[in-house]
Amino acid sequence: MPALRGVVVSRPRAARGTARGHRPRRAAAAVIAVAALALAGCAKFDAALGQQELVVAFKPGTSQATMLKARAACSHLPDATPEPVPTALNATSGVYDVRFRIDQASDADIARLEGCLAKFPSIQGVNVEQQGGD
Repeated sequence: MPALRGVVVSRPRAARGTARGHRPRRAAAAVIAVAALALAGCAKFDAALGQQELVVAFKPGTSQATMLKARAACSHLPDATPEPVPTALNATSGVYDVRFRIDQASDADIARLEGCLAKFPSIQGVNVEQQGGD
């Protein structure tokens, strides 16, 4: 078609190795990298969501012996594991929060734990928290 030669302008192809030839690959690599980072962040976030604890609030002036008695009395309930007593606990002046890990506990398990703790008049209340105190 000799008549169309002047009408149709051919565009030169980008040479291999130039920036224009690799733009789609770089964009795809960037999208994959961002997606991988987002998925890794979501996995950590989901793992943190599964970590819960029940913190027991005692009335002011409650002795540590009473706190430990409440902890021991309710430690047998399923899926409500008392957290270890800190090794640096000072028996005369240290303050110890009684905490139960309830990561796998159902609502019924938590209700049983709250019922057990309610038997102690020195307990002011309980609070369910995500790991990290939020």
